[in-house]
Amino acid sequence: MRVMRACRLISPAAAAVFMAIGLLTLAPAMAQSPSGTNPTEQAVSEQQLREELNKIQGRITIPDHKAATLEQPQGRDYRGFREGALPWIGAIAILGMLLLLAVFYYIRGPVRMIARETNIKLLRFNVLERLVHWMTATAFIILAVTGLNFIFGKRLLMPLIGPEAFSTWSQWAKFAHDFVSWAFMLGILIMLVMWIWDNLPDRYDAEWIKAGGGLFDTSDTTHPPADRFNAGQKMIFWSVMIGGALLSISGIFLLFPFEFADVTGMQWAQYVHAIVGILMIAVIIAHIYIGTLGMEGAYEAMGSGTVDLNWAKQHHSVWVEKQAEAGSLPKSAATPAE
Repeated sequence: MRVMRACRLISPAAAAVFMAIGLLTLAPAMAQSPSGTNPTEQAVSEQQLREELNKIQGRITIPDHKAATLEQPQGRDYRGFREGALPWIGAIAILGMLLLLAVFYYIRGPVRMIARETNIKLLRFNVLERLVHWMTATAFIILAVTGLNFIFGKRLLMPLIGPEAFSTWSQWAKFAHDFVSWAFMLGILIMLVMWIWDNLPDRYDAEWIKAGGGLFDTSDTTHPPADRFNAGQKMIFWSVMIGGALLSISGIFLLFPFEFADVTGMQWAQYVHAIVGILMIAVIIAHIYIGTLGMEGAYEAMGSGTVDLNWAKQHHSVWVEKQAEAGSLPKSAATPAE
């Protein structure tokens, strides 16, 4: 009986001791935590997500899982390139080429014929060659104009015509860019087949390059020998072929989004397509200059397909000699110069 009575007295005392120890243990934590908390302060911020995950993702119920990624580091890098570096690259390449050609024309002037015209015409490009050239050239001009709209349109054109007109123009420009690209790709392929053998390096190229093609001789007396295409034309040809191939491959990636690459691959296709496109525009501007203002009689070759005999002797003497050996010169043509 005495033992039972002692246990009853000890149990309440032990419970009180344990409660006191517990309160002393929790007191510091309770003192540090306010009774009322702010859920916003405890929420994960956007910056924390970027630092922790390097991307912003959400949850979706649609089948396209790519849509769950709202933003990623590569996307921010591409946006910085698209809005920052790319316009500067385009302006420097295109305006720089135009300025360079303007200065060159002012100092040098056009390359003129040394001898007078003979009125004896040589066939330089047949109907098929001219048709393919002009088809590809027209397609490239359309692609260049509509492509530059993606880079400079909202900066230069929209303030002039207004948002609504710019939106309509940009939509049709995109349609034209997508459909005309197939004509450009076809033209590049046909030109490669037609002209690849005439554009392979030969023993006359080094001499032509050493003499600068006669472009820097204001007396128009230095014109190194060349076959059907000189070294300068070969450089243009291979620039167009390599650049056209890169534009075609990257363009197909963009025409069929996410069929051949993920988001990162699509962004790299954009990088290649934009930079190569700008460089191609600069190269073609130089090509147009030489074929029109820069060289007397050059446009006629791709216009009517024929050139004057003396023009051919001056710029492509080796080709004239081969034409004579093959019996392809008109009977009234004089013997080609040595």
